[in-house]
Amino acid sequence: MRITEAAKSLGTTPRMLRYREALGLLPRSRAARNTQRQYDDRDLAAVRLALELERRYDVTPAALAFALRALAEPSVAADLRNLGYRTGRLSAPPTTAEIDRERALRWLGRSGMLPPPHNRPR
Repeated sequence: MRITEAAKSLGTTPRMLRYREALGLLPRSRAARNTQRQYDDRDLAAVRLALELERRYDVTPAALAFALRALAEPSVAADLRNLGYRTGRLSAPPTTAEIDRERALRWLGRSGMLPPPHNRPR
């Protein structure tokens, strides 16, 4: 179906569909470059899911597109984890020494001796 029909069935506008496509929130078009895109059930399902996620989590299409980028690009995910550690939104992962100590304590039958990661001294 053409963009006008697709937008109408989704309760949005052709402009918003083009915007979502530019953000990467639709499957890539399989049509030739000089032909108009035809929207199929797969495209409409992707847009419906994106709309639902935007409503559920109160985010913009751009924020949703960035979240997908963070999932797809390991370097972006690593940078976001670093920011999470620095802002205190994520607790730092345990060090190798802490993991080894906990493993040894478990082996000795005295598990749970370490404080939770968020209470560890920095």
